Amino acid sequence: MKRPKRRGNRRWGELMKSRTRARRLLVALIDHHVSIRLPPMRLLARRFSSSPPPAPPVLDLHAPRHALVAAVADACSRWGFFQVVHHGVDVNAYHKPMADFFRLPHNAKAALRRTAGNARGFFDDELTKQKVDWKQAIDVGMPGSRAWALPDDDPSNACLDGFNRLPSDALLPGFREATVRYYESLTSLAARVASLMAEGLGMPADHFDRELREAHTSYLRLNYYPPHPGGDGALGISPHRDAGFLTVLWQDPSCHSLQVQQPAETGSSRRYDGSGGEWTTVVPAEGALTINTGDMAQIWSNDRYQAPLHRVLTHPTLERFSAPFFYNPGYRTQVAPLPSPGRPKFLPCNWGYFRAQRFAGDFADFGAEIQTDDFYEGSKSHHPQMQEEFLRTVDFSTPFSVEKYRPLLQMPRK
Repeated sequence: MKRPKRRGNRRWGELMKSRTRARRLLVALIDHHVSIRLPPMRLLARRFSSSPPPAPPVLDLHAPRHALVAAVADACSRWGFFQVVHHGVDVNAYHKPMADFFRLPHNAKAALRRTAGNARGFFDDELTKQKVDWKQAIDVGMPGSRAWALPDDDPSNACLDGFNRLPSDALLPGFREATVRYYESLTSLAARVASLMAEGLGMPADHFDRELREAHTSYLRLNYYPPHPGGDGALGISPHRDAGFLTVLWQDPSCHSLQVQQPAETGSSRRYDGSGGEWTTVVPAEGALTINTGDMAQIWSNDRYQAPLHRVLTHPTLERFSAPFFYNPGYRTQVAPLPSPGRPKFLPCNWGYFRAQRFAGDFADFGAEIQTDDFYEGSKSHHPQMQEEFLRTVDFSTPFSVEKYRPLLQMPRK
């Protein structure tokens, strides 16, 4: 599918030129590295304490249940970020398959490219807050049929996010099997953390099972960040908040580039752009996976759990890998504050609409990025009304198209 065009729009033209230049430079740098080497399997150990500088906590999932519930609730409220150990996921098993994918020739990866009409696949030109990310990546999500054994392009696998575009076993033997196995292990861990979060809000442990465990539309993203010629401090991903319920992240232990800000109050500009805030580097503990809460958790918790602003730095000489797993609700899920946290602060938000808005913003300028504050009681945002029109039109069993839904997603110009 062709990229959308906007004639006569200078900003759009400059954006497209920027994306093209960044992609060419990224490809040239990656091609220059004949082989991509993974970091040593020995992970760097670091435990955090409450002494300055503050940092998200490291939680042991072998701890007693009541203690974990309290610790997770506190971490979600203060930071929206924490690390977990003794989580049951083999964090070393997927390193080689991930690196093998990025070792493929660029034309082989580009043949798997995602499009404005299919949200899954390879990409190297994603926009975050209308800035091009410095990375290559591939997204792999739950098939519409929920059956991994079917071919990726089987008609029953269609869903709002489209079809998976995995390399064949002939091209990359064992990659698909390893990816599905890793995906399923992260799904189980995410469901376990979600149950702790539910209890922390005064709800039964299985409260989110219907919307998440049984109907989730999660996806696994593999990232590769090459060294950046601009020097230390350049951004691999601009400051942003994750859209879904929670994220489970494997971090590269040899290059510490993930940074987070403690959440700002509702209505503050720093809540979304990070201006004037202090950034804290999240250094991975030995064998740990990093958890962060997303926008849907913030709405469900009625603002008790925070969706933190975070970013990724580049490095002038080191390459970096990461693998975030985005645990998302079913597309039809209406996310609204639970009864336990008190008077509702948010209007209901449909996950399918929120997801479509965020994905559309990866490709084009649809105005200011959708945020949870757009659904805050008393907000003057157009999104609640636009959401209703979208829901009257959308078919969640067919792939989302940026162009088809543009009239329903484009914010009114001021």
